[in-house]
Amino acid sequence: MSDQTNRITETNSRYENLEKMKVGELLTSINTEDKTVPLAVEKILPEITAFVEAALIRMKNGGRLFYIGAGTSGRLGIVDASECPPTFGVPHGIVIGIIAGGDAAIRKAVEFAEDDTSQGWKDLQEHQISANDTLVGIAASGSTPYVLGAIEQAKKMGVLTGGITCNPGSALSKLTDHPMVAVVGPEFVTGSTRMKSGTAQKLILNMISTALMIGLGRVKGNRMVDMQLSNNKLVDRGTKMIMDELKIDYDSANALLTKHGSVRKAIDEFRKTSR
Repeated sequence: MSDQTNRITETNSRYENLEKMKVGELLTSINTEDKTVPLAVEKILPEITAFVEAALIRMKNGGRLFYIGAGTSGRLGIVDASECPPTFGVPHGIVIGIIAGGDAAIRKAVEFAEDDTSQGWKDLQEHQISANDTLVGIAASGSTPYVLGAIEQAKKMGVLTGGITCNPGSALSKLTDHPMVAVVGPEFVTGSTRMKSGTAQKLILNMISTALMIGLGRVKGNRMVDMQLSNNKLVDRGTKMIMDELKIDYDSANALLTKHGSVRKAIDEFRKTSR
């Protein structure tokens, strides 16, 4: 029996004749399947915890976090990486997302890019990946050659590796130091891993990056005190954080934020001068 026939992510949907369903039935059925995803992720919280704890040690010592994937998996990694600087104020290049086919593949599929076993490592080398860094391979199937080749070479270099997949016993889960295997079962549309598998990957990525950023001191209390003030909504949010923390009026808080450029600095400087 081939590996292809053993993949849970490729098994037949529990639903038949989708084209004959009314819209309400389609949406209810999709929602029913989606509800199972957080429960699948919950089952692997110990594995996610172990990975985050190991990655945090390296990042506290100046290491970076890389995500690598193809198609939907690659795009999810890029989304998570790209949101770290504005949300947590970390420099670009601390969390890096890499996708098979390069940036062009973010919007449009690049044919056969995921089938190249050597290109993933070449793409990582452009960022001078080192043994102090951490690499997460993302592949719903757990068998994407682009990802597997990169993980294999990274391990030889002493890079800490994690793998997010939805197929137990997959090549990715066997290869990585920290396999994180969320078994979500068959997709609503057979083989469409952008659905439940993609949702599971997104949930796990949220956990990884958020927990790491908190561990790196990028959150205070429950607030994004280092967020980039890149639009009026975020300036308003930051102003209200300062109001709440320092018990001052809106205009005073806004003036502090404008002067110091971040919620953290505004609060710290106010308290220094108020002593």
